[in-house]
Parts: sequence; C-alpha cells; structure tokens
Amino acid sequence: MTIDLSALGWDDGFAEFYGRAFALPGHRPARVSRVDRGVCTALTAAGPVRASVAGGLLARAAHDPRALPCAGDWLVVREWPDGKVTAEAVLPRRTAIVRATAGEDSFGQVLAANIDAVAVVEPVDPSPDIGRIERLLALAWESGARPHLVLTKADLAADPEALALQMPGRESGVTVHAVSARTGLGIDGLRHLVAPGRTLGLLGQSGAGKSSLVNALAGAPVMRTRALRADGRGRHTTTYRALIPMPGGGAVLDTPGVRLVGMFDAAAGLDRAFGDVTLLAQGCRFQDCRHGEEPGCAVRAAVEDGELSARRYASWQKLQKEQKLASVRRVRRENRERRRPARG
Repeated sequence: MTIDLSALGWDDGFAEFYGRAFALPGHRPARVSRVDRGVCTALTAAGPVRASVAGGLLARAAHDPRALPCAGDWLVVREWPDGKVTAEAVLPRRTAIVRATAGEDSFGQVLAANIDAVAVVEPVDPSPDIGRIERLLALAWESGARPHLVLTKADLAADPEALALQMPGRESGVTVHAVSARTGLGIDGLRHLVAPGRTLGLLGQSGAGKSSLVNALAGAPVMRTRALRADGRGRHTTTYRALIPMPGGGAVLDTPGVRLVGMFDAAAGLDRAFGDVTLLAQGCRFQDCRHGEEPGCAVRAAVEDGELSARRYASWQKLQKEQKLASVRRVRRENRERRRPARG
C-alpha cells in the first residue's frame, strides 16, 4: 500500500525542514492519524505504521504535554533493525487547537494540529447553544486556522438560512454553513475545505453530527454513528481524535465530543471571536477599563443602548475572566518550575 503524502498536506515547507534536520537512514516522515495510549498510528508513503513515542519526546512532554504527538501532526518516524518503529520528533505545527486541561496548573492539550480550517459543529435541533459556539469560535481563531460555523441537522429547521443569519461569528468574518448529512443540504459548500492537500478539523459536542458529516464528505460510511439518547444528549461515538483521508485527497480531523473546553492562551482568539466587542472597547475612556461600572465605558454604553446584547456581553466577560485566570495559573506554574532545583 502506498500513500500520497502531498494529498494529506505534505509540501515543500515541511519537506525542507525535514531535510535539514531529519533526513537520516531509517527515518521517514509520517502524518499522525490517531494516538492510543502513547502509540501513534501514522501514515507514511509506504503505508500505515504503529509507532511508540521515543524517550526524547516523552521527556519534553513531562514539562509540557503539548510536546506529545497528536492527530494531524507530521512526525519523523524511525524504523529499527528489529522492526520496531518510534516517533522521534514532531515537526513544527503550523496551526493547533489547544484547550486547557483540568486542574490548577493550566497545561495545554492539543486537540488537532496542522489544520487549514476549523469547523465549529453545532446542531440546530433542539436549538443551537450560542455560548458554546462563541467559546469554540474563540479556540478556532486562536488555532491559526480559518474558522467556519457548521449548523448540522438543518433539515429539522423551518428556515435554516434565516437561522444562520442569527448566529455569532458573522460579524468577525466567519462563514456559516447550514447542512444536513441526511439530505445532502449544504454539503457541497464544504468540499473546498477538504481539497487535496487541505485538512478540515471538526470541533463540537457529542451528538452534534460530526461523524455523519465526515461520512457525507467522504461519500461513504467511514465513521460509526449512533442515535441520540432518549434525553436528547449526544452519545460519544468518536472517543479518539482521528485523521480521515478523503477520496481524491484532503483529510478531515474528527475530534471526540467535547463537553468542557477551557481557555488556554486564547486572548487573541477571544478578540477575533468577539470582534464587535473588541472594537467597542477601543472607545472606552480608560485603557484599563474593566467594562463594569467605570465611567466612560463604551461597552456598557452599547449594552444600555441595545447595540450590544446583554447575553453576548455576559458571555464575553465570562470568557475573558476564564482566560485571565488560566494565564495567571500558567505563569505561576512556570515560575515554580524555574525555581525548582535542577536534577543531576
């Protein structure tokens, strides 16, 4: 079995970096399709391989979990004389969706790497969760990839196009797609996002229809789907992050349904996701305005005048506080690590 790596996104930039540092006997590039308990399934030009994580990578990950390989990464894999394969290095990521892990130390966890576009996937039934969309769009903007909002199960909406016009993100330039995997509505409008050499990442809750969307884009049942539970909650169909090559080139990176997505170094992403509020804040009297009771606050004035909804203002305030807390925790952790005596 042979695989065209260029169809999966391997290009001159990756090849040049690999050639400068890693083009050694027994080494070859590979793209991670999934990771299971520290073992990577990766796609090489000669076919899939299973690679364990080398000691050097594990040592770096002990200080920063983001160093571990994840789905979408380009690896340098090494085949040993006994047939064992190890992941020796992760090539620099061009984009990455990163969320904060639970706990007081505020580490980052990479959900997907080297994606060209991020689709925030939200079902229209029973109704879109606007706060969740805003949170996920902030992560999508922070990733460095181009965000899109995909409203799934649009065949259940009375007027899907009118609903799309009500969604957040449009004020920041996010394209909103109303689609139905069951009827095919809007699917063709997404195909350019998975053209040869391009990768589309999917981000959303369980039951949002991500796996059905992958199957619709592939034109075949490549991902298992399950019905919603009796209470309407989503079931965890995908329990791992998976890169799925598309027929004709390109790939989709499906992530497990995420219930808790914490902010991690997402200040720039928040500014993009709430571009309308960011613009208003530039008109505040004081540069350090907290947008509460301070005099001359342009944001509060916009809420009072009805220019900015109280719901969107509250959502922005909540995510700003969460981001700042995560930043404080990260700085404290890094300071503790610097003060820790070196072993030796």
